[in-house]
Amino acid sequence: MPPLPPGSRQPAFLQTLQLRDPVRYLESLRRRHGPVFRMKLLGFPPQVVVSTAELAAEIYRTDGDGSRAGALRAGYVPWLGKYSLFTNDGEPWWRHRKLLSPTLHGRSLASYPDLIAEIAAEDIRTWPLGTPFALQERMQAITLEVTLRLVFGVRDVNQQARLRASLLALSRASGSQALFLMPARLRAWAEKSPLAMRLPFLPTTRTMKASAAVDKVVFGEIARRRAEEDSEATDVLGRLLQARDEQGRSMSDMEIRDELITLLEAGLETTATGLSWAFERLMRSPEVLGKLREECERGEDDRYLEAVVKEVLRLRTVIYGSGRLLDKPLRLGGYDIPAGWAAIPMFSLIHQDSEVYPEPQEFRPERFLDESAKAAQKSFLPFGGGRRYCVGAQLAMMEMKVIIREVLQRVELTPTDPAPETQRMWHATLIPGNHAVAVARQHPAQRRPLTEDPRCPVHPAASE
Repeated sequence: MPPLPPGSRQPAFLQTLQLRDPVRYLESLRRRHGPVFRMKLLGFPPQVVVSTAELAAEIYRTDGDGSRAGALRAGYVPWLGKYSLFTNDGEPWWRHRKLLSPTLHGRSLASYPDLIAEIAAEDIRTWPLGTPFALQERMQAITLEVTLRLVFGVRDVNQQARLRASLLALSRASGSQALFLMPARLRAWAEKSPLAMRLPFLPTTRTMKASAAVDKVVFGEIARRRAEEDSEATDVLGRLLQARDEQGRSMSDMEIRDELITLLEAGLETTATGLSWAFERLMRSPEVLGKLREECERGEDDRYLEAVVKEVLRLRTVIYGSGRLLDKPLRLGGYDIPAGWAAIPMFSLIHQDSEVYPEPQEFRPERFLDESAKAAQKSFLPFGGGRRYCVGAQLAMMEMKVIIREVLQRVELTPTDPAPETQRMWHATLIPGNHAVAVARQHPAQRRPLTEDPRCPVHPAASE
């Protein structure tokens, strides 16, 4: 019988602590053990990690029958909910996927670019000029506003303020690294214990209280929208209220709530982080930035802009990995992985595969445009793969392109430090170590009245 994959012999506790710097730790394991290795983290089953797209594809082939992704995310249930696409498996997951997909693809997105551009422009006008500020905070503000208006469809100013404050509190609380490193059993107890809930310093207490505040606003908004019965609604909430499955069943209030919060958690922080990395890289890559500005000024299609976004998400992977819990043994890279193990394609390693991406540390958007584009795309996994490919990927790509374009046409950004910002772990994401600090100056074109809108046209990616 083939042996298990090689891996660290450290106790699970020490391996878990090493993930405070996952990029360096995971790369050290790959150098030592090769493209397939094992890990053991507190609160999780034994894990096998793969670092090539080919091995990732073998894991994704188990999606139809033989693995579960939601089962690995039980720790998110208390605030995302048991109906969430993120935490669900099997037929319930498939039902929700079919109900949610039409709201986030194709013609459903047609009206979104102009509104996203408007939201971005409103925020950019408030940016300080000539003074260092954290771009990540501004990107979070923009993506939160997009979530409020495109996903939740909130119009009332007071309701917007309440939901904005509660969503931010939930995002910050649930993104705590202390919560992520908390042992699963201790976290499960703390989330349900009346005693623990009286201890405000616990990350579980902050998260559960923030979740309850969000629920109060969200359920009120769902009730209001149900009473309106607006069949022409274009926001995600309005469309989910109208959605029906193959048996003609609608989604319950709790089901809708869980998917809305999932879109917030999956889209708000990840998109804001991707945008922060985009500007962090562009500010330090004058040739790429100049070429991108020229494309937008000429009003051409957005091929280079899309390549820039892809290269950012490759080089600075936001979610470093996402796995499957194996229900059956899996032959993987010459090893027999037992049922009950977690099999994890590690995106941060796959995107650094020098066989696919020569000089992988170089910021080179042309990888996705030249003769190597097909191979580059095949190994490009920021949104996962297989049956559980991210349902919001098309919206996220559109949002990033529109916001980048809007920023470039309105301000010129320079870094306060020419050295690249390091990658720092924030929950399951990798953010710029200094939050993408920049200095903004007004774009020359904005110093005189514009006679026409210079935005490049938007061409959303094709449907999944």
